[in-house]
Amino acid sequence: MRGRSKTTELPVLSERYDTVRHEIMAALKGATLTAKNISSEVRITEKEAYEHLEHIQKSLGGVHGLLVITPAECKKCGFIFKKRERLKKPGRCPVCHNEAIKPPAFSIE
Repeated sequence: MRGRSKTTELPVLSERYDTVRHEIMAALKGATLTAKNISSEVRITEKEAYEHLEHIQKSLGGVHGLLVITPAECKKCGFIFKKRERLKKPGRCPVCHNEAIKPPAFSIE
């Protein structure tokens, strides 16, 4: 029986009733979370969390709420990345060049 494929049962994955972005938005309402916290709660990678957060920031637009960003902070000198446009954690501090950076945190108000 060449050419015919066997019918196999696919494993049943846990169903998601909401989209990933809806789950992230629900998690951020009333809580302040980092991308790492979001990734563990929604079961996605940290990189994916940042990508979804960028999209959520654009799509909220003040109508359904506002994405509030607590900026990243250098653990050594205390420099706060207030003017940073990107949501990702910076690589190092521009003042002391230390790489120990407290990541930004997010919430929806």
